[in-house]
Amino acid sequence: MKRAEFLKVGLALSLAPILPHQSSVAKIKDSIRLLRHATLVINLGGVRFLVDPMLSPKGAMDPVQNAGNTERIPLVDLPISDQELSNILEHVDAVLITHTHRDHWDAVAQNSIEKSKPIFCQPSDLSKIKEIGFKNVTDISDKLEFQGIRINRTGGKHGTGDIGQRMGDVSGFVLTKGNSRVYIAGDTIWCDEVKNALDQYKPTYTIVNAGGAQFNAGDPITMTDLDIIEVANAHTKGKLAAVHMNTVNHCIVTRAILRERLAAKSLSNRVYIPEDGEQFNI
Repeated sequence: MKRAEFLKVGLALSLAPILPHQSSVAKIKDSIRLLRHATLVINLGGVRFLVDPMLSPKGAMDPVQNAGNTERIPLVDLPISDQELSNILEHVDAVLITHTHRDHWDAVAQNSIEKSKPIFCQPSDLSKIKEIGFKNVTDISDKLEFQGIRINRTGGKHGTGDIGQRMGDVSGFVLTKGNSRVYIAGDTIWCDEVKNALDQYKPTYTIVNAGGAQFNAGDPITMTDLDIIEVANAHTKGKLAAVHMNTVNHCIVTRAILRERLAAKSLSNRVYIPEDGEQFNI
């Protein structure tokens, strides 16, 4: 090959588009991974959040009382190996805790997460998280910035009447980076606080805690199929996923039940129901 032809070919190759597998630094897509129940790993703009970690093995905890059955919880194991869990705990940038009920913040999580790891929580949980040795805990009363991610706290209702009062404070959070807005509704029923969050932040992805968790007496304390239908009807321009099922003994709306009831309302394509361990793009 003549020198002129060699230079022409070299120039053409240097200007050719680089395929994804050719890049030495592949761009990580924004994603959500359901580990189990309400435990999520969210990657937004390269910042990784671990949400509501319940990390106990199957059957390690006493059942929720007054729930009509005595099945020990969690009902299922984590879908990942101990090594993969250790890798997740090491590499997440922060932990986000919507509230400190044991199915969202259990003893295994408290003992496994590095005590210097940044933790964000609602104001009423600040002292109890600090008291168990965590050194980098920040409560969010309204909003803050973390590594280029804006975090806004939202409200909710963890049930109605006396039971709702006894369940205590709960929060949701909206994570915003550029045009991506991920709304983690937390343990709440459909209520004005959720509707206001949808109206105010117009999330591109909303994650609701389903399961219709309920005691022997009183109304549900997390979203039922009827609540999720309300969310879907109010949230027509963003994506919606339902988690918080098939793991704790007082959650009576299973994935199978929710799928059936959504199909009856022609909403199967509006509400995504991930399996444990599944990752999906934002």
